[in-house]
Amino acid sequence: MSGDPLWPLLDRFPWLEEMPRVALRTRPTPVDRASDRLWIKRDDLTAEPVGGNKVRALEFLLARFPRGSRVYTGGSRGSTHVLAMEAHARPLGLNVIAASWPQEMNDAARAVDARLEREMERRHFRSAVSAAMWLTWQAWRGRQVVPAGGTSPLGMLGHVNASFELAAQIRDGLLPEPERVVVPLGTGGTAAGLALGFALAGLKSIVVGARVVPRIIARKSRVKRLVRATVEEIERPPQMKLLFFEQPSVEIAEGVYGGAYGRALAGAPTVTTTGVPLDSTYSAKAYVVAEQSAREADTLFWHTFDARWMKQ
Repeated sequence: MSGDPLWPLLDRFPWLEEMPRVALRTRPTPVDRASDRLWIKRDDLTAEPVGGNKVRALEFLLARFPRGSRVYTGGSRGSTHVLAMEAHARPLGLNVIAASWPQEMNDAARAVDARLEREMERRHFRSAVSAAMWLTWQAWRGRQVVPAGGTSPLGMLGHVNASFELAAQIRDGLLPEPERVVVPLGTGGTAAGLALGFALAGLKSIVVGARVVPRIIARKSRVKRLVRATVEEIERPPQMKLLFFEQPSVEIAEGVYGGAYGRALAGAPTVTTTGVPLDSTYSAKAYVVAEQSAREADTLFWHTFDARWMKQ
């Protein structure tokens, strides 16, 4: 038993203690109350100097690579995954090379793009498909590759761990068990990891993914496949099998996409009611869904975008 509040997953599955990981976080992220029925999980504060939801996946993903490695990944021009990976890989002695492709730009995406262009090596492609082919080629060559968004069974363990963190905060009385947990739905790793984690932790909360990418990517069937793949990662030791748990509950909110990845949703807020900044690509759209949900149910908004670095 680890007893470490940063890694409650290990108390439930102690055999994962042997899995390499690097601690990028220093504490569980806080929960703020926004209104009578709305709370905010501040995953924008996961780490320094760049936080956000991607940090949780990187704690497992980056630990695999020896110092001095060249690590390849991918993301659109305004990718917060690439931003977080570059910020946290460099202190570990890792050199990140990213495949980049166009997206519809907004203020946050332009700020991310400008910083990445200054600070790291990128290969620019015309589309996500051509970038994915290049990353696949790098993997075939035996290069170290982290998938776009960090969405892999290993990375999703970070959000299974986050679910147990939330369960502990509920037990401590920081918030009631929410009926719904709203999160942006892009590549699906955060939603899948949370949904599986809630089921394993005995929480009844429904994960609501606010779709921010084309429907061909953000589908319930894809989220369920990611859940199954993460179960297989936990069960990798042949003698270790999960005990029975209820199947994860996932819904998709379709009404906030806005017509294109990165396109601002008309009327979406720029800050939460508590004054925390939101970005147009992900968090503003999910926050609209969360506020709508809170009109009828206890709702937790899982805030994934860290705006603090933009003021540096």
